Amino acid sequence: MIDLHYWPTPNGHKITIFLEEAGLDYRIKPVNIGEGEQFAPDFLKIAPNNRMPAIVDYSPTGGDPIAIFESGAILMYLGEKTGRFLPVDPHPRYDVIQWLMWQMGGLGPMAGQNHHFSRYAPEKLPYAIDRYVRETNRLYGVLDRQLTGKEYITGEYSIADMAAYPWIVPHEAQGQDLADFPALKSWFHRMATRPAVERAYARGEEIRPASQNEMTEAQKKILFGQGAPRAR
Repeated sequence: MIDLHYWPTPNGHKITIFLEEAGLDYRIKPVNIGEGEQFAPDFLKIAPNNRMPAIVDYSPTGGDPIAIFESGAILMYLGEKTGRFLPVDPHPRYDVIQWLMWQMGGLGPMAGQNHHFSRYAPEKLPYAIDRYVRETNRLYGVLDRQLTGKEYITGEYSIADMAAYPWIVPHEAQGQDLADFPALKSWFHRMATRPAVERAYARGEEIRPASQNEMTEAQKKILFGQGAPRAR
């Protein structure tokens, strides 16, 4: 059994997609990030960066239960645990890993800043909005080129696809038109219709219906007003 500490955000969806694809037994432990539950002492023992998702695997390959935070690390762990969606041979394995790192270091952070300045910042700063919309656009172009002639990012379906897809779902809010990226658009619809992806997003809807996506000012202060004292 795996406990998944989760909230339905792009990073949270990555892990439910894997768990549904692999058919692993798991239970969701909601972490309402808008209410500050990520700062609870028990959660910080699992995820010291006060971010979800995090997992506790009570049935690892060997030894005591293991706790892991950071969505990319979780995907790699689950891939190794199950022997699925992460190749063993070094060439395809590191092809997958480098695209996973591309998402973790590029697509996710840049799209995240896009979301923040376009939707949540108390002051609309044209330079910041333009900066992150353009960088998101550049990254969509990188992904579109990589997907040209392929069904999935590295050819075979992998954790790289699971990592990238949830960050493309809000493309309209990011100021992007998938019609400008034909290979990416085809991949996006291929991903969206995978039964496991549909189940993963349905789990998220159970936790937080889409009708509750708008944040209050108090929730914004919790999410965007963190500093070192709060993290401690």
